[in-house]
Order: sequence, then C-alpha cells, then structure tokens
Amino acid sequence: MNRRGHQDKLWTRLAVPVLSVLAVLAVWLLLVHGVGIAPYVLPSPSATVHAIADDWAVLSQGILITGQEFVLGFLLGTVTGFVLAVFMAQSRWVLRALYPILIASQAVPIIAIGAALVIWLGFGLTPKVVIVGLIVFFPVVVNVLDGLASVDEDSISLARSMGGGPWRTFRTVRLPATYTPLFSALKMSATFSVTGAVIGEQTASSTGGLGVYLTQQQSRLNTSGVFGDIVLLAAMGIIAFALIAALETVATPWRRHSSAPRRWRASAVPVLPAPAPVQTAPTSEGAR
Repeated sequence: MNRRGHQDKLWTRLAVPVLSVLAVLAVWLLLVHGVGIAPYVLPSPSATVHAIADDWAVLSQGILITGQEFVLGFLLGTVTGFVLAVFMAQSRWVLRALYPILIASQAVPIIAIGAALVIWLGFGLTPKVVIVGLIVFFPVVVNVLDGLASVDEDSISLARSMGGGPWRTFRTVRLPATYTPLFSALKMSATFSVTGAVIGEQTASSTGGLGVYLTQQQSRLNTSGVFGDIVLLAAMGIIAFALIAALETVATPWRRHSSAPRRWRASAVPVLPAPAPVQTAPTSEGAR
C-alpha cells in the first residue's frame, strides 16, 4: 500500500466515527428541539454539558474513584482469568471439573453477588473491585481456552523437535495463539466493567463515585445531571476500549502485516530459468 492509500485509509477511519457521533448529536437535537420533548424527560446536549461543568468538582472526584475501581478490577479479572485458563488447559480433568462451575457462576445476577460481597467484605473498595473482576473473569477464561485449544499440534511437535522445552514452547507457540481471543474478550469487557463499577458503587459504596452521583441525581429528578453522568461513563468505556485496541495493535503486529505489499510479493518470488527440453533416447525402431 502506498503512502497516499495509507493516508486515505487513516482519514476514513477517523472520519467515520466523527460522522457517526455528529449523527447521534443531530438526532438528539432533533428530538429536543424538533419533536419538542420536555427537558425533564430528555435534556439538550448544551444542558448536559452545563450540568457537567457546574458539578465538575464532584464529578472529577467521581471519575478518579470509579476509574480506580475499574482499573484494579479489570487487572484482577484479566490476570486471574488468564492464569486459570492456562491451568485448565493443561488437564482435561480439571477442565471438566471447573468449567460447569464457571458457567453456573454466570447464571447468578451480579447484583445478587454484590449484595453478598457487602456482607463479606464491607462497604470499602474491595467489593467493587471484586465485582468488576468477576465481570472480566469469565470472558477471559473462555476466550483464552478457545485460543489454547486452537493451537496446531504440528507446530507444537515442531517446536519440541527443535529442542524447545515446555516453557519455550508455551511462550513461542501457545501464548501467541491466545492474543486474538484474549483481546476480543478484553475489548468486550472494557465496556461491561464500567457497568460493573457503577453496580458496585450503587450496592456497596461509602466513598462516592459516578455510580453514587448517578443515584443522587436520579433521586433529585435532575435529568441533566443523570445524562451528564452517563456521558462521562460512556467516555470512560470508549477510552478503555481504545487503549486496549491500541495495545492489541502493538502486541499482534502480524495482523497488520498479514499481507505484504505487492512490490514485496513480486520481489520475494525468485524468477527461475525455463527448463531445458528433455532429450529422450532413440527407440530400437528409430535406430533401425
């Protein structure tokens, strides 16, 4: 791909999301000013921005608190889920024993688990981090297991035949196979984790946060404040998604270079000389 084509592709990737956001804002303005929906039902974008600006001193502290819960819980769920998936992949008996338990744990509503965590862990930071970790944990386990199960056995045999030990084989063959499903799980969990942090704050919070602020504004029927909080939560999820997508780009360079440029492909193929005609020996009839 030439430089101009790369610039066009980059421009398209930037322009399409901007246009989609502008389209959402246009529909929002149309509903408020065109249809005439009451402000206490749907505030205008300007009223939402003013609500954020007026309570920024409180909201900025809420962003820090919710962000801390999100980051710690996300790391806890990712590390725990990855380690457990690798451990389960080593033994078929362990996989069969633990997998049904993991599935059953997802059938329990997270808000019910939050209520139990309050009894066990109190109202501090710990139960909210655990709630976020539980939301991240299951997708990571399932996707990493799928990645480890998709490893080509011939590649493993080749690595072993070349003198690779268990750790080297895992690092060079098995681990890269988990990157794509792992990052898919992390990008999906990035947005869900924000929801988990809000649920944790609404269930077990004594330190504030965006979830507590949302509950307070809801009780006051302050629709502009509610929408301002929603906008900040959405921005937090989008930023987390973008950061994970950027990390995926760095960690999986082979996905960006899966197809070499045309000039590379042409130069990489050697030009072989045409084979010389094969001369056959004369038959006995021809000799006569």
